[in-house]
Amino acid sequence: MRFIYPAIIKEKEDGTFEARFPDLAMCEAAGETMMEVVRNATAAAHDWIELEMSEEEPDFPPATDAADLVLGDKETLTDILVIYRMHEGWDE
Repeated sequence: MRFIYPAIIKEKEDGTFEARFPDLAMCEAAGETMMEVVRNATAAAHDWIELEMSEEEPDFPPATDAADLVLGDKETLTDILVIYRMHEGWDE
């Protein structure tokens, strides 16, 4: 299964980065570089999705449209793609 959610990435005063997902409660990531925060955000979203999949009745929120998001100072928006494999060895 493929999931795409927007992540808001902010450059902090110390030059590091943090990411948050407006649609995924409590799903955040940090990194020393932009590449690292995107990698960590992808892993965080995967973990969030995996936890939701373990629920008896998974509830995935719809992804917010980028046009509906307001960015603050030093914030950028990127879509994070997570490919979640339902079974080991399963290919899409």
